[in-house]
Amino acid sequence: MTTIENFHDSHYFLSNFFPSPMKIDGLSFQTNEHFFQANKTDDAAMFELVRLAKTAAQTKKLGREVPMRKNWENIKNEVMLKGLRAKFALPEMRALLLETGDSMLIEGNNWHDRYWGRCDCSQHGGIGENWLGRLLMQVRNEIRKEQP
Repeated sequence: MTTIENFHDSHYFLSNFFPSPMKIDGLSFQTNEHFFQANKTDDAAMFELVRLAKTAAQTKKLGREVPMRKNWENIKNEVMLKGLRAKFALPEMRALLLETGDSMLIEGNNWHDRYWGRCDCSQHGGIGENWLGRLLMQVRNEIRKEQP
């Protein structure tokens, strides 16, 4: 089995920072990062501030500063999955995801994210739960099952 070990270069489309304008629940989001970070809060004004941030990097920074929903830890994977399903419902995005075939998708990083990815820094040495990769592979399998 082949492995895609990071979401850079030709695999950048797998990143939550990749521009993929989508609508979810009647609202527009520039990236899946915008959707995910905005949903960290149930404060309507903060939600809008995060949703409308100019870049994915800005929305991530703002997402660290918002008042966190009380149930965030319980729902964050569901929120990520909902965003990924919307992102990869876009025909061009769907095609790119399917082109990954049966590759293992790993969000390798060096910024110590051991929940959503796998941290490859010398301190962590490839440790991580890789939830983003796992959810991407789930969405890829769901798409395959939909196809005639």
